[in-house]
Amino acid sequence: MDTTNESAHVLVVDDEGAIRYSVSKTLQRVGYNVAEAASGEEALESIRNQRYDVILTDIRMPGITGVELLKRIKDLAPDAIVILMTGYASLGTAVEALRLGAHDYLIKPSSSQDIRQSVSRGVERARNLKRRRALLDAIRSNVSELSRSDADAIKAIFDDGEDDDEPLRIEEPVMESANNNMTLGPLTIYPGRYQIAVGDRPIDLTPTEFDLLLYLAAHRGRVVSCHELVREVRGYTVDEAEAREVIRPHVSNLRRKLKKAGQDADLIVNVRGIGYRLSEQN
Repeated sequence: MDTTNESAHVLVVDDEGAIRYSVSKTLQRVGYNVAEAASGEEALESIRNQRYDVILTDIRMPGITGVELLKRIKDLAPDAIVILMTGYASLGTAVEALRLGAHDYLIKPSSSQDIRQSVSRGVERARNLKRRRALLDAIRSNVSELSRSDADAIKAIFDDGEDDDEPLRIEEPVMESANNNMTLGPLTIYPGRYQIAVGDRPIDLTPTEFDLLLYLAAHRGRVVSCHELVREVRGYTVDEAEAREVIRPHVSNLRRKLKKAGQDADLIVNVRGIGYRLSEQN
């Protein structure tokens, strides 16, 4: 049993009891917490009461179909990863499922290995989404705290106890949320799109590059070790020497993309022998 799977919750949805049982046992054997639902309606009720990392659902079911369930899951639990299963494969259905945000598409009967691999990838993606959300929350929180602290200090300096004709106006923080977009110095960050922009020039990032930038932004003011970056951004642990080899090409690619977009300042500073930090000039 893989103890790393014990905290992951999986919901198996299928109107055929034998298939539910088989898929559930396949996942339970490697340590997942597995619940079952015999219909789309039952699945929705379960999703309202429990957070699931991954949901496997049959497509053809009486009542709410798997595709309709997928649409509703995106409203109820947007971070849940959905894997669709079907015994009636068609290219049109697969394309529609992926377009609606399905993580994967399994043809029944699927081997135990295929099921476990698909769920493992789904759990990893769910954890990455959770880490990314935490990074965004940390960035907003840090900037908000700094903003309030700066505002209090400025008010203390200028408040002489007299009523002024004009109230003191404090500028908005450098980094703010607007339609879920944020600014960080010269950069605009587009959460969920793996994209940033320098001025009006968009830059497409890989998920690792995007998460790396967000993590450094959330921990501005200190040097972050390569070991910590691999653990928090990639989701596994290696020693510092190997971590440097893992992180270095991602930092190099990120710098190259920034330079190509006209970002001259070295946004990511390499502190030799320790790790990386975000430039205080940005």
